Amino acid sequence: MTTARALWITAPGRAELRAEMLPVPAADGVLVRMLHSALSRGTERLVLEGRVPESEWARMRAPLQAGEFPFPVKYGYCAVGVIEAGPAARIGETVFCLHPHQDRFLAPATMCIPLPPGLPPARAVLGANMETALNILWDARPLLGERVLVVGGGVVGLLLARLLARMPGTAVALHDTDARKQALAEAAGARFLADATAIQADQDLVIHASGQPDGLVTALGACGFEGRVLEASWFGTRPVSLPLGEAFHARRLTIQATQVGSLAPSMRGRRSHAERLELALRLLAEDDWCDALLAAPVRFDDLPAALPALLGPDGPPCPLVAYV
Repeated sequence: MTTARALWITAPGRAELRAEMLPVPAADGVLVRMLHSALSRGTERLVLEGRVPESEWARMRAPLQAGEFPFPVKYGYCAVGVIEAGPAARIGETVFCLHPHQDRFLAPATMCIPLPPGLPPARAVLGANMETALNILWDARPLLGERVLVVGGGVVGLLLARLLARMPGTAVALHDTDARKQALAEAAGARFLADATAIQADQDLVIHASGQPDGLVTALGACGFEGRVLEASWFGTRPVSLPLGEAFHARRLTIQATQVGSLAPSMRGRRSHAERLELALRLLAEDDWCDALLAAPVRFDDLPAALPALLGPDGPPCPLVAYV
């Protein structure tokens, strides 16, 4: 048996570390010693605040979650560690896994994806975010030469801007009301717009990733004729009001949902979830710009007390947790 400690959300705004005993891995499992994990600010903030709608409790389960919504629950999906036990050929591998915050954990071997050469373990925690950005782009199907606006400069929004800026001839802008995002956006290759009134209503594609209802209104207002909005935010229990009168119909606008739990239709049946994650990790290995998204690490022992501030409005883009 191995002793492990895991982060549990126990009440709105409250978390604690709990000990548990881990048995020897099953024949198809591995024991992983965590190096780093990351907080997914949008989703994990909703979990911490108890704002996951009851209708979504089943769909919102993380792959290796323990407990039940709303509380107590062990939640998270950005884990990087080293395999310590399991099939002999895999011991010593550094892997990414969709597992909550825990210093040692058991997981199916097939869920532990080896890091590609050149990918530092700390950067690899962005694997779930990059996988989300990749799936959004598969849903969006951007065309060379389009005018594309990303609304929301969180980690997923910035990764989207970075990937879009690598498409030849594509004019990419990023809107966020936080001017601190300007340097990151411009380094990603996107034009930064802090003032929504400065956005020209001629965008072919707008991807909304701010997590704020006002951001979706801004996205609709930025569209040109027959422009399309891809909604990547999830609002939990918050209602959202949209201006679907005015010029919405005359401009023949489209709003489409995207969500990483299902593969985009354009790739469904041709790529597996594992292959999508492997591609996301390869994209991270190719681009050291992504290191700028990572905050200074917080010690795992300090995570329960630090969690509300890390997930609050002034928290860093990608809170990083260190276990060694």
